[in-house]
Amino acid sequence: MRIDMDKKTSDKMATTAKGLRMMIAGLLVMVAGFLLLSGGGSDDPQVFNYAMFDWRRLVAAPVVIVAGIVVEIVAILGHFKEEKAA
Repeated sequence: MRIDMDKKTSDKMATTAKGLRMMIAGLLVMVAGFLLLSGGGSDDPQVFNYAMFDWRRLVAAPVVIVAGIVVEIVAILGHFKEEKAA
């Protein structure tokens, strides 16, 4: 198998501007999920705090984090048309 070394390499990025924006949006969604997950601790180890088992930490936060991961997957694997500069 012969490799042609005279081919010009492309100077384009592997992802488009829309893909980069989607990756940043997915990252922000995941950060929001981790912020929803935080908290609920108790300062006194002898006192049990039921706030760590509320709906926000058990259901909402993991769903938001998974949604952020899905946005990241779409941003990386999605095929977006290149925007033309005016």
